[in-house]
Amino acid sequence: MHPPPPESQPLNFEQALQLLVQAGHAPPPGEPGSAGWLQALVDALVDLSSRDALTGLANRRAFELALAREVDRVARSGEPALLLVLDIDHFKRVNDTWGHGAGDQVLKAVANALLDSVRPMDLVARVGGEEFAIILPSCATSFAEAVAERVRRRVERMPVAIGPSQQITVTASIGGAFAPQWVRSTPALWQERADQQLYRAKAQGRNLVRLEPAAVSVVSNEERRLLFETFQFQDHE
Repeated sequence: MHPPPPESQPLNFEQALQLLVQAGHAPPPGEPGSAGWLQALVDALVDLSSRDALTGLANRRAFELALAREVDRVARSGEPALLLVLDIDHFKRVNDTWGHGAGDQVLKAVANALLDSVRPMDLVARVGGEEFAIILPSCATSFAEAVAERVRRRVERMPVAIGPSQQITVTASIGGAFAPQWVRSTPALWQERADQQLYRAKAQGRNLVRLEPAAVSVVSNEERRLLFETFQFQDHE
């Protein structure tokens, strides 16, 4: 006897439900197997796949997708958008001194501090071990320094409980850059500019904010090539 075709076999959602429960999500509402229940399950799994498991922030994949969308939007609309990249200072020392459990508490506390420091429309992501990034669309250039400083101070002043009666504080170095307006660029070039400012903050003593001096960055050779290719394409339309 041949096995029934795949489409006639019952679907097994047990593993998907276990993943949701382990991540702290409630099972989807409604009748299991119904269209609404299935859609809720898919939506929950998509959200789970875009979140960092420890902090609940957007993960690197979700960040890269959002960065690509934003750099394209800025090129078309000309509206300013700020990218902040952040490293927790001397994070290895935290792990070495108090253990990885304390390090996890620091990461979660910093994640909450970042969320509390920005608008609901801004995307906060954990992109590496102690590395975070914030995409701030429609952020006026005159607000950039104040926003970045607010984030830095919020982290600096935040006590982190690492035991029943012990607290520590940490600091963060922050670099930032605006996406080039009206210029066809790439997410990698935008992030590279912000990273360069982060390296400046670290080299100059840490617990600092360093931003590109102007919203309209000097156009790189690669951006010139992309812009030239765009004009060539339009000329042949």
